[in-house]
Amino acid sequence: MKVTLLHFTPLKICAHAIRTCWQSFEKSDNGGKADLDLIQRVGNKYKHSSTLEHLVYTFYIQGISRALLQELARHRIASLSVKSTRYTLKELKKIDPFDLEDFERAAKFIVLTGNKMVDEASIKALNSLQEILKEGISNDLAKYALPESYKTELTWTINARSLQNFLTLRSSKSALWEIRELAKELFEALPKDHKYLFEEFMQN
Repeated sequence: MKVTLLHFTPLKICAHAIRTCWQSFEKSDNGGKADLDLIQRVGNKYKHSSTLEHLVYTFYIQGISRALLQELARHRIASLSVKSTRYTLKELKKIDPFDLEDFERAAKFIVLTGNKMVDEASIKALNSLQEILKEGISNDLAKYALPESYKTELTWTINARSLQNFLTLRSSKSALWEIRELAKELFEALPKDHKYLFEEFMQN
């Protein structure tokens, strides 16, 4: 898994939005300590968290399973642009089938769990998918045979309020192990000066 932060809103935009409500622009220090304290106080302490929606982050997330992608879809206030199986399954057509214990080579295409029985089942599914594709069956039909472990990637855009909710739920020990890893990677990818808004939501 690899998470790259592509773009983010400067904190001073959120401070400006908050000051719009009280017309307190003269108290701004242009994104300095006064503005940062204001965002924390209003957005987190006093729970006027709609003001945090002015902060938006765009991440490039690579090497996650389709099982994890399915869980991301439950977080509705986010935009996803996902690698298309219609156009990219050709990556499997020209390579040799996988040996059941060839985990290193298979790891290019599937997320390994560390459980031998599960990972071998995923490799078997990959081999079956390859057979289907080499028979000339269209990608649109062949993708129904994709294992949940099949790797994908996406560009993901989310606002700070929704990201706080995501981190609260998905850094929990009760969350899927892979999405816990994603929550950690997302937090680590945030700009250093933004992390103070999210620290209390990480369930370490």
